[in-house]
Amino acid sequence: MQREELKGLAVEDQATLGRIKAEVSASKLYNEDLAPTGYEERNWTTYNFAALWIGMAVVITTYTLASALIAAGMIWWQALFTIGLGNLIVLVPMLLNAHAGTKYGIPFPVFVRSSFGVMGANFAAIARALVACGWFGIQTWIGGLALNALLGALWGGWADVPGNQAIAFFVFWIVQVLIILRGIEGIKILESFAAPLLLAGGLVLLIWGFVAGGGIGNVFSVSSQLQEGSAPFWSLFWPGLAANVGYWATLSLNIPDFTRYAESQRSQITGQALALPTTMTAFSFIGIAVTAATIVVFGEAVWDPVELVTRIAGGLPLVLILAMIIIVIAQISTNMAANVVSPSNDFSNLAPKYISFKMGGIITAIIGIISFPWVLFNNAGAYIFTWLIGYGSLLGAIGAVMIVDYWILRRSRLDLADLYRTEGRYTYTGGWNIKAIVAVLVGVVPVIPGFLNAATTPGGVVENPTFLDTLYTYGLFFTFTVAAITYLLLGLIPGRKPETAGEPETT
Repeated sequence: MQREELKGLAVEDQATLGRIKAEVSASKLYNEDLAPTGYEERNWTTYNFAALWIGMAVVITTYTLASALIAAGMIWWQALFTIGLGNLIVLVPMLLNAHAGTKYGIPFPVFVRSSFGVMGANFAAIARALVACGWFGIQTWIGGLALNALLGALWGGWADVPGNQAIAFFVFWIVQVLIILRGIEGIKILESFAAPLLLAGGLVLLIWGFVAGGGIGNVFSVSSQLQEGSAPFWSLFWPGLAANVGYWATLSLNIPDFTRYAESQRSQITGQALALPTTMTAFSFIGIAVTAATIVVFGEAVWDPVELVTRIAGGLPLVLILAMIIIVIAQISTNMAANVVSPSNDFSNLAPKYISFKMGGIITAIIGIISFPWVLFNNAGAYIFTWLIGYGSLLGAIGAVMIVDYWILRRSRLDLADLYRTEGRYTYTGGWNIKAIVAVLVGVVPVIPGFLNAATTPGGVVENPTFLDTLYTYGLFFTFTVAAITYLLLGLIPGRKPETAGEPETT
């Protein structure tokens, strides 16, 4: 429905929403940051959601996403196809989970109470939060490298300062903490401002690659030199596809944190469907094309855009400064939306009366530092085949339970007030839905041996894989399917099917 139609419904529903808030405001599960959004907060348009995804997708990790696949043996178009398909696939659970955020105005940790229980929700929320902390650290590390290069361009003596890289890292960290303290509205403004700037920066880099590389045909004629391995395509395709789905598996869970502010279902669906797969695929293409051009220009593949920009603009300080500013903005815009909003709410959900959204953000920033992000990112094999597939497998199982519970067992009907009550239809057994936990374990346990083997293998690719290693390469696809089937069967046991609420009192 359009915002004008929503406004007509919201006038009478505001009183109902106010009554619900008054009833549950004393609950230990409630605070204002986790409360359902009212009409005045529903102001995110299609552009805001498109800008959100552009701001998150245009980032160094997306630029280098194809690097491990190509280096292992894929042709550039195979890597691009794998990335594009992965993002089309992850869009499906993204939109399915987004619906509840818009319909009920609730964030992810409150939504997940319906499937995992009012206390069991912390299991799913903290699993999501810890992944975000790791990502926050990675993006902060990369942003610190860009800031370090920027400071070097501004002042020639910066390179001689002891610990200059560590200083840049912590300065970048502090800047993000200041944005966290502005709350969700500050993040919305940042994404809307950053999106067109990041798109322009990507296009400039692509044009440079084609011009300096001697034309489109010449650039792609040397792209085969990007390959370092010779692994068969199909041995790389499934783990590569699982990794690319896992790349945004985090957001497919916590997308209600954003869609709760949507002015309509149409705005969030259209904005996400237009921007997510197209931007991820397009920026990965830029990474491939520009890196192929560096073989022509520099005689070697330069995957790191920070290093590349430094080489290109080495004798042009103003160009280098502008480029590094764009890279810094790209890292901040991604980190704020993808890796701060969700864990801030998730940590707040642990103790709503004591931990606010802003305090949750500070906790995220601190854990991000102690996660050793430079170790995760500096090993491309570990990054793709262990980090992305590993956490994607866990979050895939959690997402399966959420989707089956909301769409099949409850038919998208929730009792809004009971989501904030310690004694209600979502209390289950001591606040835990044991069926949801069992379904996740049944999905995840079989891939743990393969994960451990990949994690202890240099590069993350296991030679002569066993059946369990092969099972792990399917990662999220396996855990999602198994967890979904298990939870559906448990939910349909006679007399144990989850209760569906009546038609929602608020929209």
